[in-house]
Amino acid sequence: MKDKIFGVLQRVGRSFMLPIAILPVAGLLLGIGSSFTNETTIATYGLQKILGSGTLLNSLLIIMNKVGSAVFDNLPLIFAVGVAIGMAKKEKEVAALSALIAYFVMNVAISAMLLINGEITAGGQIAKDVLEGTITSVCGIQSLQMGVFGGIIVGLGVAALHNRFHKIVLPNALSFFGGSRFVPIISTIVYMFVGILMYFIWPVVQNGIYALGGLVTGSGYIGTLIFGIIKRALIPFGLHHVFYMPFWQTAVGGTMEVAGQMVQGGQNIFFAQLADSANVAHFSADATRYFSGEFIFMILGLPGAALAMYRCAKPEKKKAAGGLLLSAALACMFTGIKEPLEFSFLFLSPALFVLQVILAGAAYMIAHMLNIAVGLTFSGGFLDLFLFGILQGNEKTSWLRIIPVGIIYFILYYVIFTFMIKKFDFDILGREVDDTETKLYTKADVNARKEAGKTDSATVTTSNDPVSELITMGLGGKKNIVDVDCCATRLRITVAEPERVRDDLLKQTDSRGIVKKGQGVQVIYGPHVTVIKAKLEEYLETAPNEFVADTVENDTANSGNNTAETANGSDSNATQNQAAGTENESDTAQTSAPVKEEKIRKTAIIYSPVNGIAADLSTAPDEGFAGKMMGDGAVVTPTEGTVYAPADGEVEFIFDTKHAIGFQTDSGIPMLLHMGIDTVKLEGKGFEILVTEGQKVKMGEPMMKLDLEFLSANAPSLVSPILDTEPEDNQRIRLLANGEIKAGEPLFAVETLE
Repeated sequence: MKDKIFGVLQRVGRSFMLPIAILPVAGLLLGIGSSFTNETTIATYGLQKILGSGTLLNSLLIIMNKVGSAVFDNLPLIFAVGVAIGMAKKEKEVAALSALIAYFVMNVAISAMLLINGEITAGGQIAKDVLEGTITSVCGIQSLQMGVFGGIIVGLGVAALHNRFHKIVLPNALSFFGGSRFVPIISTIVYMFVGILMYFIWPVVQNGIYALGGLVTGSGYIGTLIFGIIKRALIPFGLHHVFYMPFWQTAVGGTMEVAGQMVQGGQNIFFAQLADSANVAHFSADATRYFSGEFIFMILGLPGAALAMYRCAKPEKKKAAGGLLLSAALACMFTGIKEPLEFSFLFLSPALFVLQVILAGAAYMIAHMLNIAVGLTFSGGFLDLFLFGILQGNEKTSWLRIIPVGIIYFILYYVIFTFMIKKFDFDILGREVDDTETKLYTKADVNARKEAGKTDSATVTTSNDPVSELITMGLGGKKNIVDVDCCATRLRITVAEPERVRDDLLKQTDSRGIVKKGQGVQVIYGPHVTVIKAKLEEYLETAPNEFVADTVENDTANSGNNTAETANGSDSNATQNQAAGTENESDTAQTSAPVKEEKIRKTAIIYSPVNGIAADLSTAPDEGFAGKMMGDGAVVTPTEGTVYAPADGEVEFIFDTKHAIGFQTDSGIPMLLHMGIDTVKLEGKGFEILVTEGQKVKMGEPMMKLDLEFLSANAPSLVSPILDTEPEDNQRIRLLANGEIKAGEPLFAVETLE
């Protein structure tokens, strides 16, 4: 249980990195924009002609300032999407869209509750008796002030829903909404209720956060010391982002009114003050206490440790160690990337890392005591010091105090590290045993070391997804699969060597048929293909990257099938089920001999949905349709552009690409109106949908408009399959028209036998 919680927390911490990654760019824009539009700065350096009001550079800098501020102003939304992406295991783009929708839904629901209870007016104004700072505008929506916590709540929740439901299989009638399409649906419903609950719950949580923030800020310098030690100690475990983020971005790190707005979180307060720097005498050290100390040990402290390690290296390894340590030290000084040095302490001598934790933790407290108020976006390197310390001026940041303290830290690190390395003969970089490679270690090395302590048993694993495994084998192995995609009904695969594809294996995966053209392989499964695709992609991530042995030899026996499409089923049962009783029928003969010597119990007539030319389904210029792999019925080549309902019924689903409509007749026949061949590739162009999902329609009611001129020029064929997608074993299809037909005339009959 402990390991599971630890693993989850690690993933949560990693998920924060995506939204955090935008902060350096936003901070850079805001820092430069604010610094060089400050009238005092411009006047001090005599830059009115270049940067004064009305100049081109001044306008550009104002824009940069606004853009940088926009990122910090919308961090909750960025966190919602970023955390969802980071926590989602598969199909991350679906999780991102779902999180975006859920975030708006939650805040709209909260806004509605505020309106219902009179806390905001119909015009969006906050009521006079509402406590200041508790309600704010979120993307133009009046909602509770939740900060990044609101985004994190959405991101984590949507990711959980996504991981749970992105492979869900719904009943056939609803199969179009299964798989990844279900995630935004369930997210919308869930977060509508989450928003309602948050109206009641968040004020209580908010009071708790304020109390915790008051405790932290009320602890003074000791609280800062404890914060610094804990943050540095958590770095090897990857949990430091989980720890410090509330202090940077929420009321736990304090609150302050800046430019008339209540701002929460140390980093947010600093950048709010930076945006309003003309009215700020000195940035708040209480806000920057959570990061200003990093400049002390990153720019000067840790380079002292690197020098000590170099001086203590063995003579024969000093050159190799020197080059590595110099690059690591420079990276630490200029960018704040300290892992190469820190992880070398941890990996080779944990005692040195403990020392680093104590010294670094103390640096946070010292910076707070000295009123140093230098902001940062990500890590305390020279670049951030220049932008948010030096450029802002010593009178506002007290950045000059970093230099003497840093020099002291350089000496401390150098002396203490040198003493401990020599005293205890630590096996650090450059002092390894002769057969050990001299290198800087990374987090991956730390994790590998942890794993090395576990039992290394060579167990043979078997897949928990036999269908995906069988599909992979049928496609010739993972190494033979170049690309995986799907349309509404077909798994579309690009393979490297088509001769390795084994139809007999693919037929065992409950496919309705296989179509092979060159390097393209289409395996027809029906509307639930999105689920199959998701599972296959997941399986391929861990599958061995190799060809399936002996596939070429096995395919030799099936020579001549390399370019032809294959009928369904490992035997003929599936084909017989799809097209029972149709093989011996003539196009129009009602007196044709029945497949079974049984009487016709009932007959349902399907009428042509378009004016055009009717023909037998077998004439379709697509092997999947012609082989009745998607169902049985007929084809019509439209000559006019309106598609009508073929019977009384209900629109069950409309494909995203608008080229096809799922339809259920009142007599219970599930139908597919597929206009044209391979028109999915047109991405909706040439089609206009006139109905909505769930709409009841009467026979002859317009459902779709076709741009025949566009489709004729861009689609492979206008031939349109009109299908009964799920004919029963005791049903047969009988064609009633062959040649010219008008919309509303009988096209085929579905006969149910006794």
